[in-house]
Amino acid sequence: MNSKITTLLFDLDGTLINTIELIIDSFTKTLDHYCPGQFKREDIIPFIGPTLVDTFSSIDPERIDEMIAFYRENNWKNHDLLVTQYDGVFETIQTLKQSGYKLAVVTTKKRDVVEKGLRLSKLDQFFEVVVTLDDVENAKPDPEPLVKALTQLGSVPEEAIMVGDSYHDILGGKNTGTKTAGVAWSIRGREFLESYHPDYMLEQMADLLNIIEIEKHTEVRK
Repeated sequence: MNSKITTLLFDLDGTLINTIELIIDSFTKTLDHYCPGQFKREDIIPFIGPTLVDTFSSIDPERIDEMIAFYRENNWKNHDLLVTQYDGVFETIQTLKQSGYKLAVVTTKKRDVVEKGLRLSKLDQFFEVVVTLDDVENAKPDPEPLVKALTQLGSVPEEAIMVGDSYHDILGGKNTGTKTAGVAWSIRGREFLESYHPDYMLEQMADLLNIIEIEKHTEVRK
């Protein structure tokens, strides 16, 4: 039996806050240092979404930890300079919170920089649960982080939507049993994300408010 939507799970980077230029800058500096001349911007875009371990292990398995440390140092140093807001995100999240929906962030980033991003965007006040890479053994698309968030919120997959800009978010939602929503502002492009068949595609974050109403009326008809 399907339930009405009570819970929204959000990826952070590229979904709630625009960290794309920060991520690309951090990868560019790291790869220019360790692999000079080998990677262009278009080569870096596919690295957005997977964990740093997954990415750097595919580039240089001997120096994973060293490269991650270099990346994170640059990412932290330039964070507030390069991170920007997406139009309408703050207002939509605020509305969802005020309407009584349960909200969580589920991300593959480490907690310190996640909290930095949420504070910078003033979104930290709205999320009662934040599941980071530090909190799990297995990152998205494994269901573990989504299940952890749902458990802490007292929710079940059938009443939740996972919202994200990466195929890891869509597959993570599908593997967990939630509905899924991709965001059309994904750096990988709308068509790429649609190839993973999310239940919904958001043109802007405010579209979530309409989707929840659609789900509510669908449930009533059942």
